[in-house]
Amino acid sequence: MRVENIRVVYATKIKHSKKIAEDISLALNVQAQNVTDNPRVEETELLFIVGGIYGGDSLPELLNFVHDLDAKKIGKAALVTSCASKKQGQTKVRKILEEKGIEIVDELLCQGSFLFFKWGRPNQADVQEAVDFARRLQEGL
Repeated sequence: MRVENIRVVYATKIKHSKKIAEDISLALNVQAQNVTDNPRVEETELLFIVGGIYGGDSLPELLNFVHDLDAKKIGKAALVTSCASKKQGQTKVRKILEEKGIEIVDELLCQGSFLFFKWGRPNQADVQEAVDFARRLQEGL
């Protein structure tokens, strides 16, 4: 069953998550919104939350945004996480969503970079992996 009511939000420090979110939103024909702009999230079947891991954690502004979500308006959530190790997900974001009763359908760990470690990542192939992930979820829920 194809999901039509989709939103994409992101938090970014070094613009990796912004790039990923914008490409996902372009593919899904929606607009990516930076959580620092305090976007209003209306009734949404599927909310993509794109964020990076910085010093082992999600950005505080992303955590605040997720904390303030109205669970009655969110059907399901999907996480897209940029991380230099490609091993650490958005644990705190996941915990907040679960406490609110918002189902997390999946999380994609996207290769990120830190200083010279994995320099140049996420690259176009990494971003395309995120776009393909989003399209699969749009088509498969």
